[in-house]
Amino acid sequence: MFLKLDNGVQREDAYRDVGALLDWIKTEPHLDADRIMVTGVSYGGHMALITATRYPERIRCAVDIVGPSNLVTFLEHTSAYRRDLRRAEYGDERDSTTRAFLQRTAPVANAAAITKPVFVVQGANDPIVPQSESEQMIQAVRRNRVPVWYLLAKDEGHGFFKKPNRDYQFYASILFVKTYLLN
Repeated sequence: MFLKLDNGVQREDAYRDVGALLDWIKTEPHLDADRIMVTGVSYGGHMALITATRYPERIRCAVDIVGPSNLVTFLEHTSAYRRDLRRAEYGDERDSTTRAFLQRTAPVANAAAITKPVFVVQGANDPIVPQSESEQMIQAVRRNRVPVWYLLAKDEGHGFFKKPNRDYQFYASILFVKTYLLN
């Protein structure tokens, strides 16, 4: 039952949960609420982008690794074998009410709110979250004149699995963290 609490239009609750987590961090003296970076892979990347759009004043930067920037375009372009399973969780974009909700809440639709640097990591051959999800987000954020780093591996899919690519991503991430979180 717990797994279904954020399905479809209830997803807004999961987005608010991030705000509650950020509130909690402020109450913990051993945590630095002024030095928060959010990161995630796949749906976690989507949540990192959501956080960057909804809580930009509460984070320093965000890292999105192969995350959907719009659940409608994601559902329309992900591999066909995945659509029905994802529709059950994210909502069916063919339903007009659900589609409107997904469009309204999409990170790419709210990119104007992003004020903190974003690092987007994508595999060009990703059959799950297509490269177009990253490309549209990068274009939207760059319109804000916010720093956007983009790492595209032409020989990877849904994540980086080849050692040279993993190493490059690792060191690029360290540089991003050093530049925007630690300084």
